[in-house]
Amino acid sequence: MIFSAEHLCKHYGNKQSVKDLSFSLEERSVLGFIGPNGAGKTTTMRMLCGIMPPSSGDVCMDGKSILRNLVDAKRQIGYLPENAPLHGNMTVRSFLVYCGRMRGLSGGALRAAVDVSIGKCALESVEGEEIESLSKGFRRRVCLAQAIMHEPRVLVMDEPTDGLDPNQKREIRALIRAMREHSAIIVSTHILEEVDAVCDRVLTISEGRKVFDGTVSEFRALSPYGRLDDVFAMLSDGGTRP
Repeated sequence: MIFSAEHLCKHYGNKQSVKDLSFSLEERSVLGFIGPNGAGKTTTMRMLCGIMPPSSGDVCMDGKSILRNLVDAKRQIGYLPENAPLHGNMTVRSFLVYCGRMRGLSGGALRAAVDVSIGKCALESVEGEEIESLSKGFRRRVCLAQAIMHEPRVLVMDEPTDGLDPNQKREIRALIRAMREHSAIIVSTHILEEVDAVCDRVLTISEGRKVFDGTVSEFRALSPYGRLDDVFAMLSDGGTRP
């Protein structure tokens, strides 16, 4: 399976937020998607998931446009937004049942999907509690559980470890590494340590344009000291070497 963005552009009035962005990602790969605030990352991820239409360009899975068959595509894509809205008065389990039904699951398949996602995201201790009573870390894990419960072929994650303590971050990173066995994964993050921990490749954008696309080792090699933060600063500042 190959997931690709092809010449994506997005305009908001006279402002161009994403400018001719192309890349591809194969199954069993984890792509770190990074860039400074305002670079166009969230807009790009929404286009990749079919939530927001591009002004021009396309998103393809196995060479077929997802934009021409969004219903089928969304059954194969999981999305973890940075600030996902949750139904606070629902329990964790009832919310996941609701999400599963929205994805077309029912009966035994629905129950199994809910059980597996609760287990993968370590939510057993709170599955009967209302979401609004949970800590930020647990709410984040509920969001992740809904994103993976249908075993997506493509998983797009915006700041997946935001609000988690060090132990929880380690658990989520282990889950990402496990899920790569049957998914192509895109991880947008401000935490460069996360790129090192789980990613094979790095895609960097600045002011809506792609400024780097390569392996983590190639990204690191752009700094004479092998420092990821130096390379990030360089690429965010028009390409001046550290």
